[in-house]
Amino acid sequence: MMTLVSGSWVLSSSASFQIQRSSVLSTDHPWMIITSGREALKGHCLSASSWPGSIRQPCSALSPSCPRASLQQEGRREGAAAEGPGGSSWRLCPQTPGQAGSQGWRGSSRFEAKFLLYSNRAEQGCLIEPGQEEALKQCPFNASLPLVMIIHGWSVDRTLERWIWKLAEELKTQLPDTNVIITDWLSLAHAHYPIAVQNTRDVGQEIARFLEWLEETVRFHRSKAHLVGYSLGAHVAGFAGSSMRGNGKIGRITGLDPAGPLFEGMSPTDRLSPDDADFVDAIHTFTQQHMGLSVGIKQPVAHFDFYPNGGTFQPGCHIMHVYSHIVQYGITGLSQTVKCAHERSVHLFIDSLRYSQKQITGYWCKNMEMFDKGRCLDCRAHRCNTLGYHIRKARIPGSQRLFLKTQPQMPFKVYHYQFKIHFIHEFQEPRIDPTFTISLTGNKDDVENLSITLIEGITQNKTYTFLVPLDIDIGELMMIKLKWEGTAIWENIWDTFQTIIPWRKGDRRPGLIVTSIRVKAGETQQKMTFCSQRVDNLHLYPGHEKMFVRCEVSSQKLR
Repeated sequence: MMTLVSGSWVLSSSASFQIQRSSVLSTDHPWMIITSGREALKGHCLSASSWPGSIRQPCSALSPSCPRASLQQEGRREGAAAEGPGGSSWRLCPQTPGQAGSQGWRGSSRFEAKFLLYSNRAEQGCLIEPGQEEALKQCPFNASLPLVMIIHGWSVDRTLERWIWKLAEELKTQLPDTNVIITDWLSLAHAHYPIAVQNTRDVGQEIARFLEWLEETVRFHRSKAHLVGYSLGAHVAGFAGSSMRGNGKIGRITGLDPAGPLFEGMSPTDRLSPDDADFVDAIHTFTQQHMGLSVGIKQPVAHFDFYPNGGTFQPGCHIMHVYSHIVQYGITGLSQTVKCAHERSVHLFIDSLRYSQKQITGYWCKNMEMFDKGRCLDCRAHRCNTLGYHIRKARIPGSQRLFLKTQPQMPFKVYHYQFKIHFIHEFQEPRIDPTFTISLTGNKDDVENLSITLIEGITQNKTYTFLVPLDIDIGELMMIKLKWEGTAIWENIWDTFQTIIPWRKGDRRPGLIVTSIRVKAGETQQKMTFCSQRVDNLHLYPGHEKMFVRCEVSSQKLR
């Protein structure tokens, strides 16, 4: 095993032989270590871009061109060489463009990544070896059909997780005329996390060489490739896109909660970015930070970045659900709880395939706080889009951050409604904090007693906006019942107030005046206005309820 220490850049083998990369050496390009003279190491190389890791990637086809020189103390220039144990000769050579990482089918017949063509048989795949045209004939790869490539993330047990096969099966079931390939890079993903991070670029380059080989061999066009990467795999997909040679980009990359540690805040060339494919989308589900780090990356990395439930955490993934996870997964239930929010991105993508008639919509917003206030259900100018496989592939400058609510289990879809209520405050107190419930009647279904609490309270005569998410489709909204949930303390306040200042007959006690309620349905973009059923009594008191019916309807849908 060879390791590289940051700062001094020390490369050492298990035989106590070491080469020290001095700061005097150029760092403008990666380095390759070529060994000879020792049978176990002969013809192998290690890219500095993939440190630290084991000696890997045969490079016998490379012809080192840097001149030999003696290495007395430290490497002082290109071409430095040293004698290792057993007479091994080590030489440092700057890599030329195209040599970095894996050499593909022209430089090396060996790929660390394995490419498995999935064909509806659970946990099986037909191995396609780059450079082996016979494999394409034996495996049912159809170059005329689009390709979806699944790329897993960091591995702790060197096995392909169950979600990979679930996603592959769903893709093949819903999209039978599609090639589905699973990229198995477990040999490099099963390592200490910083090592696996460094390996992502090499694996991305291998995928790029694989796609180029398909182009050259069977005329498969890169524009028909859709890479779906989870966690570290999302950045692998990005590096694959940026490593493509020739004209054109990969058609699409989807990042499923792209990994955060060692990628957050990095430049676009060192992580997934919108430049890596013709279209890039990402789903962020676990960006909750601990000591400044989060499992999933928080910053936008795509053309459209979706943040379900704010992206920090997901419903149904709280530690309180650990018992149900243990029942479902056994002793591994605890780890399932830990990774629940991170992996939710995968299941949201599967949901978009399985429940295509219940597409989930995300809406542009500055942050989740604004979204919860119902101020962001606008679909004009690409301000909303569909989460998952069936996203609308609109090219926009920069990144668009989209927010939405979901349910804790499949189907995840939630229907978003924006409510605007204008309250006239008649109480002497400068602020009151009432709790309301609303019941909605639609032409398909009804929902009752949804609790509504205004975060800022009611302080003056103004319009308050809030979000109402529904887990069922009630159809077209026809009627609203608004109730002020009265408490004993409110009744006591009123009794005391009436004793101190007795009202004459016909006088009305103070309350809240509500004249109308305006509603906008996010999914249909329909706007509706509801007026009090009793126009002679617009007051609302604690413990009382009022009915509102549609009095003005604008069925015009926004573009």
